[in-house]
Amino acid sequence: MAYIDGFLAAVPIANKDVYRDHSARMATIMRRYGALHCVETWGDDVPEGKVTSFPMAVQRKDDEAVVFSWVWWPDKATRDAAWKRMMDDAEMSAEAMPFDGKRMIFGGFEVLVEA
Repeated sequence: MAYIDGFLAAVPIANKDVYRDHSARMATIMRRYGALHCVETWGDDVPEGKVTSFPMAVQRKDDEAVVFSWVWWPDKATRDAAWKRMMDDAEMSAEAMPFDGKRMIFGGFEVLVEA
């Protein structure tokens, strides 16, 4: 069964191009280890909430945008093995994140419906 890694982060608007390049390099690495599909999105219509919202979840600042990303794996076993290998990959560890990783939210998800 397919497995998804989801990510939410706040990225400085000034770093949009740097983030795009960083994401493309990360996608190449993830695909090398078995990811089927990597998607990076840049917030365009992401409203503030009163109780909760994407901007609130990542403590978005005025000069930042919310990014929403996901990686599609063929199954959880492939994903788990890939993450172990990626953590030891010198290419991945050499890559500095162009955003505050402490405010990134991430998790793994089982696919319930695919249409």
